[in-house]
Amino acid sequence: MDFTTAVNDMIRDRRSIYTNMFSGEEVDDAIIEQMLENANWAPTHKLTEPWRFMVYKGEGLKKLGQFQADFYKNKNQDSFDEGKYEKLLSKPLECSHIIAIGMKRTPILPEIEEVCATACAVQNMLLTASAHKIGCYWSTGGITFNEEVKPFFNLGEDDKLLGFLYIGMPKSDKWPKGRRKDIADKVEWVVE
Repeated sequence: MDFTTAVNDMIRDRRSIYTNMFSGEEVDDAIIEQMLENANWAPTHKLTEPWRFMVYKGEGLKKLGQFQADFYKNKNQDSFDEGKYEKLLSKPLECSHIIAIGMKRTPILPEIEEVCATACAVQNMLLTASAHKIGCYWSTGGITFNEEVKPFFNLGEDDKLLGFLYIGMPKSDKWPKGRRKDIADKVEWVVE
């Protein structure tokens, strides 16, 4: 297989694999490190490299779950839901690793450029995970867009928490099939 075909296949083979499809088996840290190194090679205007990552594993997953659950409980005393609290506590424990995705803001560029660069870094991680047949998905749920959680993730006032990458070994070696509508419905060529 030539390089171009391999790249095309890797991009088209990427899938979101959710925690209910994780086996509980731990992912090798060397793969996580490779995901992070590949993230670091994302395009970045003016070389600002805005991506920041915190990797949680082992006891760190419990710490993340406890933080999210306690934050939810403190912010929702009037509408507290025990089931949601328990889910926030336990969901991280379904993973081998979780990577918190941060964007370090710089005043020299529009914010959207920094968000896009960080998203490109995450895509590099997703492609690397898929190449290793590692389950992985990006979630922006829970505490993601709450300004008050930034210090927990070493993010400043102008920085952004853009979600979490949930990582685990799939239960099955059967990789899900992809679905996309035809690209022709999403593209307009202007030639004159």
